[in-house]
Amino acid sequence: MLQNIINKITGDDESRNKKVEGTVVLMKKNVLDFNDFYASILDGFLELLGQKVSFQLISAVNGDPDVPGQGRVHFVCNSWVYPADKYGKDRTYLPSDTPVPLLKYRENELVNLRGDGKGELQEWERVYDYAYYNDLGDPDKNAKYARPVLGGSSEYPYPRRGRTGRPPTKTDPNTESRLELLMSLNIYVPRDERFGHLKLSDFLAYALKSVGQFLKPELESLFDSTPSEFDSFKDVLKLYEGGIKLPDGLLKTIRDNIPAELLKEVFPTDEDRSAWRTDEEFAREMLAGVNPVDISRLKALEKNKLFILDHHDAILPYLRRINSTTTKTYASRTLLFLKNDGALKPLVIELSLPHPEETNMVPLAKCTHQLNKALKVPFGNWQKLMLLLNTHAVIEPFVIATNRQLSVLHPIYKLLHPHFRDTMNINAFARQILINGGGILETTVFPAKYSMEMSSVVYKDWVFPEQALPADLLKRGMAVKDPNSPHGLRLVIEDYPYAVDGLEIWSAINSWVKDYCSFYYETDSVVQKDAELQSWWKELREQAMVTRKMSPGGLKCRHAKSLLKHALSLYGLLLHSMQRLTLDSYLPNRPTISRRFMPEEGTPEYDELKSDPDNVYLKTITAQLQTLLGVALIEILSRHSTDEVYLGQRDSREWTFDTEPLEAFDRFGKKLAEIEDRIVTMNNDKKWKTELDQ
Repeated sequence: MLQNIINKITGDDESRNKKVEGTVVLMKKNVLDFNDFYASILDGFLELLGQKVSFQLISAVNGDPDVPGQGRVHFVCNSWVYPADKYGKDRTYLPSDTPVPLLKYRENELVNLRGDGKGELQEWERVYDYAYYNDLGDPDKNAKYARPVLGGSSEYPYPRRGRTGRPPTKTDPNTESRLELLMSLNIYVPRDERFGHLKLSDFLAYALKSVGQFLKPELESLFDSTPSEFDSFKDVLKLYEGGIKLPDGLLKTIRDNIPAELLKEVFPTDEDRSAWRTDEEFAREMLAGVNPVDISRLKALEKNKLFILDHHDAILPYLRRINSTTTKTYASRTLLFLKNDGALKPLVIELSLPHPEETNMVPLAKCTHQLNKALKVPFGNWQKLMLLLNTHAVIEPFVIATNRQLSVLHPIYKLLHPHFRDTMNINAFARQILINGGGILETTVFPAKYSMEMSSVVYKDWVFPEQALPADLLKRGMAVKDPNSPHGLRLVIEDYPYAVDGLEIWSAINSWVKDYCSFYYETDSVVQKDAELQSWWKELREQAMVTRKMSPGGLKCRHAKSLLKHALSLYGLLLHSMQRLTLDSYLPNRPTISRRFMPEEGTPEYDELKSDPDNVYLKTITAQLQTLLGVALIEILSRHSTDEVYLGQRDSREWTFDTEPLEAFDRFGKKLAEIEDRIVTMNNDKKWKTELDQ
């Protein structure tokens, strides 16, 4: 950290003799930056040579240069500074108002952030521009790594990503070339979107790369004589109890930092070690586990007692291609019955193959029931792809459009910006080492090379207003409109933690956004005359999201408030609250891959299933090495960094000086704290059977 005193200003002859004293806090580049291992040495050398950072203060009051007004002035920059010769124009950061003398600076800054759409973008640039998901494949490496372009077509629609400008591949001019493995963490994102110096995600990114590059060869020599299989459930537990030792170094760090707390979460007591096998737990996780947004009510029935998880129509068109690989799986439907005590009970699991092989399976006996659930479960893991789509992928266009069209001085920019933190950097790393062709995701989930393509097909039916929690619950039939109930909705399953707690959080967000927007937009005309806001909405509809599922025309006041609530929800404030993965991390409970079909009665495989169901189960679900990859991936992605800023918090108290918004934000934070306390109390109340995963 460096602290300098500004004591030089420009102005008329009289003001040149004045001094303005201020404190500037500068932060050196992270020494762990991939391309800057020598940052500390170089910075120290430049300091010895007298290299400085210069500042220009622009008056918000006077047309000519002068000293800013009396009193304390707080500038929040939060931006990375490179040598001036790296930029075509000066960079100026302004106070939180826009008098006439500052208008041109505000306009010029937005122009600079948009860039000119040309060339490969470099590390120091701050350009926010759009591209399609055309960088997942690597046809130059091998034809088997070619992947379709997602976005820009009706066949494969997808939200836009940040442009990097790399040249096309030699094999396919529509596919952007990829970085070499050793450069993979240096993928371009606008410099201000890079991880902060305290964020552990720099380490996590290295860990992800290490998992993909080194984990498999290192571990093959450490397992027993059957390294591809678990020999027993005791063998599985070794993975979580530390019975398998890894080499020294980064992998050992990852491995040793995971199992203790993971084991504590998965198995709170010894008696719970088989709880994951029960029907009760299977049903509970549909309401309070990692994937509580997939269950729907069968609306044609009067008593609201039957519910369904329907993955049949979405998966069936891809089954032949998926099953031509090592995966052997089905399109599934699961029916559940709501008991009088408020808990769900699974009734039947339908497993289907494409015509003419179509087969409908039902549980035949206790020994096949667990396997039925295993063959259905990979579709729950497919929901991780939907999480990627519905949070990370769809929020990136909001990040880009907000920086291109809304000045940092704009109140809506200040409202949304904290929720965009690290999104572009995480997504860029994901495209490079996680969701790319042959990457970690394709290695560990059942759709394999079709994973992202299937996500694109789902996006065809993505409708912006339906992403709001109340609308989603109504669409799935999990709630009905009731003006006499809180939030105007009545849940059809009272013991549904995701919805009960989510609606409380949604209501708090609703009040906060309403109070904040009402302060700056007292009438509809103020919204309609806000050129930046209107340009932002227009770009979101026509360029960023590439979808007509958003309200046409200009943005009006009532639309603005609804839009911002949706935007906050989109980032996964509710979905991500479920992502501290517990039993989902125990791969036998939610295997990501099925390697065998259901044995048919009368076959040797069926006899083996009856005589040794555990062994058949382990041979069917995710293999040993893939399980370890999956566990490492889940735990890495669910980590929180030391400088995490949570909902209802800000990294600076002085993010605005407007009293009413600050008071509204304080109320919002206190409300969230109350909700958190209530959730803890309900989880400890034996009245509720569906305890929320913590």
